Amino acid sequence: MSCYRIGPGMQVELHFAVKLADNTVVDSTFDGKPATFVVGDGNFLPGFEKAILGFAPGTKDELLLSADQGFGEVVSDNVRKIVRHQFPVSMDLTEGLVISFSGPGGNQLPGVVKQVGDETVEVDFNHPLAGRNLIFEVEILNVVPV
Repeated sequence: MSCYRIGPGMQVELHFAVKLADNTVVDSTFDGKPATFVVGDGNFLPGFEKAILGFAPGTKDELLLSADQGFGEVVSDNVRKIVRHQFPVSMDLTEGLVISFSGPGGNQLPGVVKQVGDETVEVDFNHPLAGRNLIFEVEILNVVPV
């Protein structure tokens, strides 16, 4: 175990769990392999990285991130109505279905079907955790310079 603290450019090895306000676990590494990232590399939310700055190996904590520190607020412009005939006839369009769309530049953009009508399908392109406060449980295992 190192004696370094988390700061810009440091490599961090940790276990984490992301929970909703009701303690429902959305993602966790505690039962498996720990996560490793470099502070500032974009693999973790900036609000999460800011919250763990200064932590040292051995630190265990539970952090509350507001929606704006997490995946942002729900943006109403990210909910779109798409003409139903643009979907394959064989596709079983149901509420909650996640569909991958081609975005600008060819990147894949997931959308969640919110409502299926006779003429249109309402698809939400907001992150599924947008608008939610999140609880991050963390255990810092190691911190080293890159």
